[in-house]
Amino acid sequence: MGIGGIGGAAKGQMADPNIVPFIDILLVLIIIFMVITPLTPKGLDTLVPQPPPPGQEQQVADPSKVIVISLDCTDPSCMRVDIKINQKDTNWNDLGPELANIFKERAERVAFVKGSENLEFAQVARAIDIAKASGVDKVGLITSKIEMGE
Repeated sequence: MGIGGIGGAAKGQMADPNIVPFIDILLVLIIIFMVITPLTPKGLDTLVPQPPPPGQEQQVADPSKVIVISLDCTDPSCMRVDIKINQKDTNWNDLGPELANIFKERAERVAFVKGSENLEFAQVARAIDIAKASGVDKVGLITSKIEMGE
């Protein structure tokens, strides 16, 4: 027997790279990124009007430009919601088309949603969703404290 090993013919050393650890690391990274990706926060972008600093007067906006969607409970269980756009009565089915009609010629597409305190947030989120679908770029929330200037 010679130096070449069993079988007689002399062969040089072969350098086969071991890629199994590399594949294991890649699979672990893929799993980590798959787990982390759904955890990114998703939500609704909103604007909340800020009260003026103490000692300054609150600027009054032009009422013809401000669009306020008011949501009020009409019964104690809040199963029925009274919806108004700037004091004009509407319903869930007509809210989207009316907002689209209002904002079709406006450059500034901002609306505010004002809900009563005992109203579920799902109703407010529904109004925000309808407003976004009808072409409103920014939706702000009005609370009773902000309305009173606190």
